[in-house]
Amino acid sequence: MKKGIVAFVMAVAGVFSVHHTNAQEVVNGPKIEFKKDVHDYGELKYGANGTYTFDFKNTGNAPLIISNAKGSCNCTVPSWPKEPINPGETGKITVHYDTKRSGVINKSVTITSNAANDPSKILRIKGNVGNKPETTVPVKTVGASVN
Repeated sequence: MKKGIVAFVMAVAGVFSVHHTNAQEVVNGPKIEFKKDVHDYGELKYGANGTYTFDFKNTGNAPLIISNAKGSCNCTVPSWPKEPINPGETGKITVHYDTKRSGVINKSVTITSNAANDPSKILRIKGNVGNKPETTVPVKTVGASVN
C-alpha cells in the first residue's frame, strides 16, 4: 500500500513539474499581442482612404523583431517597424488597401517575427468598396452655335 501511495505522490509531483516547465517556456522570449487582428472598414467610397494601423505590444521578456510583413496581394501594402521592439514597448503595423478597386475586401497580411507565441501572425482586413463614380462628358461650349 505504501508503494502505491509513494508512486501516486511521485506521479502527481511529476505532472505539476511538467506543467510548470511548459508554462515557463511559453513566457520566455518575445511575445506579440495585438489589440485586434481583424479590421472591418465597412462600406468605403471608391478612392477613399484605405489605411488602417494595427497596434501591438511586446509582452515578452526579450526584444521582438519583425522580419517581414506581406500582403496577400499587391493591393494590400503593409509597413512595419524595422528596429527591435523591447519588452513592454508598443509598435504599429500600418496596412494600406487600394480603394480604387470596387467590391468586397477580404485580405490578409502575414507578419513574420521572432515571437515565441506566434512567429507567423495573420492580420485581416475586410469591407466593401463602392462602385467607381460615373464620369460625365463635358459639354463643349467653345464654338457652339448661338441662336
